[in-house]
Amino acid sequence: MNPTAQRIEFLDFARGLALVAMTIFHFAFDLELFGFQEPGFITQPHWKYFARVIATSFLIVTGISLYLAHQNGVSWPNWRKRMAMITGAALAITVATYFATPDQYIFFGILHQIAFASVAGLLFLKLPWLITMVIGIGVFWVGQSIHLALFDPQWLWWTGLSLVTPNSSDFVPVFPWFSAPLIGIAIAKLASSKGWLGLLAQPKFESKAGRLLKFFGRNSLVYYLLHQPIMIALILAYAFATGQLNLG
Repeated sequence: MNPTAQRIEFLDFARGLALVAMTIFHFAFDLELFGFQEPGFITQPHWKYFARVIATSFLIVTGISLYLAHQNGVSWPNWRKRMAMITGAALAITVATYFATPDQYIFFGILHQIAFASVAGLLFLKLPWLITMVIGIGVFWVGQSIHLALFDPQWLWWTGLSLVTPNSSDFVPVFPWFSAPLIGIAIAKLASSKGWLGLLAQPKFESKAGRLLKFFGRNSLVYYLLHQPIMIALILAYAFATGQLNLG
């Protein structure tokens, strides 16, 4: 069977692994948020780079999946359904964090970037892989090198080109982060042209841990929306049980 015609389990596994890594980072974030770690704990270099690796892996897999799903023409019903789910979830995250942590609410986080990439990425599906890769590298370079007062108005912060650094607990702007989905599209396009997709389809990851990670990867949006409320509830329950939180 053509590997592009079936679900490539390696991508589910990779997405699940990234979700677990993200959970570890968010747990560290929550420990600082609720006072179990000193202020600035989560801004230490190793945590910052860990977060960047996680976000990059998510977005590269997003680009790969986008190409595999629509390489033979955009499946508009599936695309619209997925976009409705992602944009709805992104809006829910914005609203929830606006009320929970108004000083650092999420207005353009990882889900917003995935939604953007799911639209803008369609423009690159038919381009040669090398051109897509070069543009992806260019997007990264622009995001790292160009910041202008022109983009300082708040409604343009999502571009990532302002001189202002927004205070948000999850800020994944177009520049430089759109580079990762573009690189993912380029990788998938190159792998498809070389017949390498079969290699990705071969590993089945049938151990207990592998099956669990694949399950997380197949249900990544639900996992993303639920993991933080569950962790926060557990931390608050622990704080209350140990007398570190007084609800009276």
